[in-house]
Amino acid sequence: MHSSDQNTRTSTYIAVVSAFGTYFCMYAFRKPFTAATFADQEIWGLALKTVLVLSQLCGYMVSKFIGVKVVSEMPASRRAVTMVGLMAFAELALVGFAFLPLPGKVLMLFLNGLPLGMVFGLVLAYLEGRRHTEALSAGLCASFIVSSGVVKSVGRWLMVEQNVSEFDMPWITGLMFFVPMLFCVWLLQKTPLPSSEDRRMRSERTVMRRSERQGFFRAYRPGLLLLLLVYVGLTIIRTLRDDFGVEIWQALGVSGTPAVFAQSETVVAVVATLVNALAICIVGNLAALTATTVLMCAGFGFVAVATLAQWSGHLAPFPFMVACGIGLYIPYVAFHTTIFERIIAASPRQGNLGFLMYLADSIGYLGYAVLMTWKAIAPPGAGIFPFFRVGILVTSVACVVLLVFALRYFRRVLSEVVVS
Repeated sequence: MHSSDQNTRTSTYIAVVSAFGTYFCMYAFRKPFTAATFADQEIWGLALKTVLVLSQLCGYMVSKFIGVKVVSEMPASRRAVTMVGLMAFAELALVGFAFLPLPGKVLMLFLNGLPLGMVFGLVLAYLEGRRHTEALSAGLCASFIVSSGVVKSVGRWLMVEQNVSEFDMPWITGLMFFVPMLFCVWLLQKTPLPSSEDRRMRSERTVMRRSERQGFFRAYRPGLLLLLLVYVGLTIIRTLRDDFGVEIWQALGVSGTPAVFAQSETVVAVVATLVNALAICIVGNLAALTATTVLMCAGFGFVAVATLAQWSGHLAPFPFMVACGIGLYIPYVAFHTTIFERIIAASPRQGNLGFLMYLADSIGYLGYAVLMTWKAIAPPGAGIFPFFRVGILVTSVACVVLLVFALRYFRRVLSEVVVS
């Protein structure tokens, strides 16, 4: 028994460290360019940064739609080599971004986003369907919270301290993380398969062909549609905060401090991941689903209160950005760690997280792409920050209402998994 417990702990450590490292490194190929402002540069009559963000976003969004099929059908034996190939392709696109003229740069960021959207699902496939999935997935989610701030800090450091140009900075940042990425992927593919006890408590995770995907969605369509609407609103506001973090900090009166991104996001990551990881303490799947939904509503309430406090002048920039991060990432991480995981575990239908997460991600990023397109072509307004604050308040209220109805639906249609 002692040997079995020790093996379980060892495999858990391997899984969480390697998953964290792999996805952390992925962000070095995706996010560094957002650390640049590309001030006063335009293309086709539009702000260059907005066009670049939209271009990469479109590639990333297309990747999510492709991933609904590819990730949910990917056999375990092909995951590692596929991840390395996807990130290598993204790095080559960043090299093209550095040296091509402006129209070519826009195309290169589309090609950069196209492979990267599938990496998360391939990493998540190693972690799902286990008794400790929430803790493992929380560690994975910590990577995309922390890494976004860290790679942007690296990017700002390269530009401010090393005099690297805004166009060279992204590929140099990616190159710095390429060898660590190879090591982390190698370690990740050493993760043991779920045990028989894992499969008994969380159900066996299987490849989902088209008929299985359609059957699962039809079985829970009303509740899934409510959750997808929540995810769209959450993705829009979270990604806006992430992609335009430099501009939001500047609107708050903070600029020229590369470390501020990493400092704020580290606090956010610790709180959001630890809180969500506690779901492993709840054995019953419907009980965990209920508790997590309540936690998500509390997160939305927290970010709304923080926004009102900042608006009225009672909250300083750093605690405001940290509070926004915590309030938005608690529900965002919950989707990745608990909500879909427990729905699958409580359902008599077999499936995998890749399908539900990529269904949600594809629609979420489509919503953000539509918003960014409208923002690019709309007449100049008051800037990103006022839009961000109003968006937080509207999204928070709407998402709480949708979550209440979604929870009522799933508590009615799902039967609790009996754990003896």
